[in-house]
Amino acid sequence: MSTATKPKHIGRNISRIRELRGMKQEALAEAIGLSQQTVSSIETSETVDFEKLVQIAKVLGVTIEAIENFTEESVFNFFNNFYDNSANNGQGNGNTNHNVCTFNPLDKVVELYERLVQSEKEKVEYLENIIKGK
Repeated sequence: MSTATKPKHIGRNISRIRELRGMKQEALAEAIGLSQQTVSSIETSETVDFEKLVQIAKVLGVTIEAIENFTEESVFNFFNNFYDNSANNGQGNGNTNHNVCTFNPLDKVVELYERLVQSEKEKVEYLENIIKGK
């Protein structure tokens, strides 16, 4: 039995983070100036060029270390801890870490909605161009 650990699959981590952020490959590709096929290829690669990794991390809103060290377990731990901490409603034994939002959650909802509307507009424009081309 080998004790060697399996190498981290950076491409798969990028794919999972992108999916958790609700982003399509096309959107990521456009943001970093590559084709969707290239992003697909990156997501199937175990290693990724450092410069591309820097760009991808910036677009996904995470650090390079977050991509390199991403695990499904860490996501579940984050959400479980968030739920456990918020369930106290500020009640605690004096050692409670009071989480304070540094942003307006409603602004984030509006931002996500605007991104969704923009995405739909781009789809409509794309389809209209296809129809005009026939």
